[in-house]
Amino acid sequence: MPASRDQTTRALNGFLAEIERRAYRMAQVALGHDDDALDAVQDAMIQLARSYADRPPAEWRPLFYRILDNRIRDMRRRRVVRGRVMAWLPWNSNEADETPDPVALAPDPAPGPGATAEGDEMMAALEAAVQKLPERQRQAFLLRSLEGLDVAETAAAMGCSDGSVKTHYSRAVHNLRKQLGEFWT
Repeated sequence: MPASRDQTTRALNGFLAEIERRAYRMAQVALGHDDDALDAVQDAMIQLARSYADRPPAEWRPLFYRILDNRIRDMRRRRVVRGRVMAWLPWNSNEADETPDPVALAPDPAPGPGATAEGDEMMAALEAAVQKLPERQRQAFLLRSLEGLDVAETAAAMGCSDGSVKTHYSRAVHNLRKQLGEFWT
């Protein structure tokens, strides 16, 4: 018996709530900009809800990450084009974007700097190393490690074979170990 519209909506809302933070973190690492990451995740969620809500829930995860990957790729392309166009303009277009965010300037209620300094340093090194990976390796690493997708789901999300996922993931782990040796020895 097919699920009712209300059941499907609840299931989709639950799915989106479950993956929201991890997807945002993945987009943040891939794009390096909080607002762009938020836009990419929101666009991917809207696209999934509009176009694929009627699909079985088991298909949502790979579909969502495929959509998110496309949004990230589109945003990178826009940055390149915008950079080329803005370079010719006589003013600095980034001045308006440099207004400090009062929320970002508010003190963090987290533990003091001594308690988290080492963890922060390690995470910063990991993020920098992940950003240096080739795109397909970064995709495979983030989907497998951060999101916890299996090989088949990752292959569906990336649009490639299971073997390609295994290869990209293996190379990503090898490259990360090579880059982060000083932190994880």
